[in-house]
Amino acid sequence: MKKAFLLFIVGFVWCSFSAQAQSNVVKINIISPVFKTASVFFERAINEESSLQLGFFYTGYTGDDTKFRGFGITPEYRFYLSESAAPAGVYVAPFLRYQNFDLEDELTLDEATFSSFGGGLLIGRQWIFKERVALDIFIGPSYVSGDVEVTEGSEGTFNVDAFDGFGLRTGVTLGLAF
Repeated sequence: MKKAFLLFIVGFVWCSFSAQAQSNVVKINIISPVFKTASVFFERAINEESSLQLGFFYTGYTGDDTKFRGFGITPEYRFYLSESAAPAGVYVAPFLRYQNFDLEDELTLDEATFSSFGGGLLIGRQWIFKERVALDIFIGPSYVSGDVEVTEGSEGTFNVDAFDGFGLRTGVTLGLAF
């Protein structure tokens, strides 16, 4: 599965730079800092109805007694449903997500790693103001499944519920179009 994910990323990058469209947007999720996370996205229109987006996040989140430090990569394909050309308008976007975290139980000081893979479907709306400023609002269900590998301590002490299983992916991003 990791090879398939790597091939998808390579294909995504190749399509991003070989596409004829010249619409690019670089964005940050302005909600992420509430969860001690930094998120950045790059979107490129590939035609008038669709675009590819690649997101990257880093977190230092603590949930219950488990401290998460690590990153995630989220490629998505956006189908724009409105009459305006991509990357503006209403869209539906299937996405994949890979996450990799170092875990620490703050009570027992046990350590582990957690990696997961999943995906979901978003619905959103992106506006481009003055041909430069982008505002993107999105929401949708997701499912991510992963494994905890204990590196030090006893097994079963890590609560990974915040990053594993069914969830809701949402965000408000602000960025620059070029």
